[in-house]
Amino acid sequence: MTTINLTTKIKASKQIVFDASRNIDIHQQSASPTKEKAIAGVTSGLINLGETVIWRGKHFGFYITHKSRITVMNLYYYFVDEMEEGKFKSFKHEHFFEEENGFTIMKDKLQYETPFGIFGELFDILFLEKHLMNFLLERNKVLKEVSEKK
Repeated sequence: MTTINLTTKIKASKQIVFDASRNIDIHQQSASPTKEKAIAGVTSGLINLGETVIWRGKHFGFYITHKSRITVMNLYYYFVDEMEEGKFKSFKHEHFFEEENGFTIMKDKLQYETPFGIFGELFDILFLEKHLMNFLLERNKVLKEVSEKK
């Protein structure tokens, strides 16, 4: 299992950052380099506890779909999205929010497993982990820009 941890400091309230983080339209904006679109489930606005979204995007030259469900939500503090259908063996993304001196400290913890045994592990080491890290960094950059404008 691979774990990616990121921390982003944003000059906005945690309510603003929390809602931006679960906003489908903002995610699509940040994922534009991979042409990622919400094609089923919640396809616009805020996603809530128990709801699903199916994403379709181009990664490594192939269009893939990924269905996620919000499995835990503690408003303005924490939520989790987990893959229900997709190319990973497992995929869990935890989102944490703390307010500190007028800033929100947003933390991402992404844990995933690749299929295909040693071949999946090799693909992860060589390409996938860096790809997902850059994907999250771009997402967080857009979240920061959008949140700090409000």
